[in-house]
Amino acid sequence: MKTVSLSGSSRENVGKKGATQLRNQERIPAVLYGGNEQVHFSISENEAKKLVFTPNVYLIDLEVNGKKVKAIIQETQLHPVTDRILHIDFFEVNESNPFKVKLPVTLSGFSKGVRNGGRLRQNFRKLHVMGLVGDMPEDINIDITPLRIGHKKRVSDLSISGLKFLDPLNAVVVGVQTARAAVEDEEEEEEGEGAEGAEGAEGDAPSSEEGTKE
Repeated sequence: MKTVSLSGSSRENVGKKGATQLRNQERIPAVLYGGNEQVHFSISENEAKKLVFTPNVYLIDLEVNGKKVKAIIQETQLHPVTDRILHIDFFEVNESNPFKVKLPVTLSGFSKGVRNGGRLRQNFRKLHVMGLVGDMPEDINIDITPLRIGHKKRVSDLSISGLKFLDPLNAVVVGVQTARAAVEDEEEEEEGEGAEGAEGAEGDAPSSEEGTKE
């Protein structure tokens, strides 16, 4: 996973009034859990935006009052109207305990079905996985080159060493949808392959018959 450093300041007042005061100072209230105890702290709003408003998922080297831990963002609370960050939950991770996280899905290659006019549809932008921090990749990359029209990649088709996928195994992550013109292109390609095979079969037949006559 990509790693970033983040510094926080401990919070003395953990109620609503204290949280409002922090936001007025352009700081975001946060809590760290998953370790021996919960730690309430705040971080710069600008730094929080860099972590939240991005498709990337980061492993965070978090320092609060001189104590350093590794953490991930577990949950973010946004204002329902302005989308301003209101609160962030961080989860402490270590090398020996598996944890859950949603990793971004990236696509590589150029689908055969799309080249023939099909329409690519990606149903998941992130997938829920569980594993150790040492096994966590930056993203889940799927090569869509082999996908023809009507073909799909399901969660059950994915495999990354050390990771367990937590979304339903039959869920379709990405696929190439049928389009009328695209189906004709595919059919023509398949018919052409079939015709070549038929010609080869017909070409072999006389030799067999000649051998029988002899």
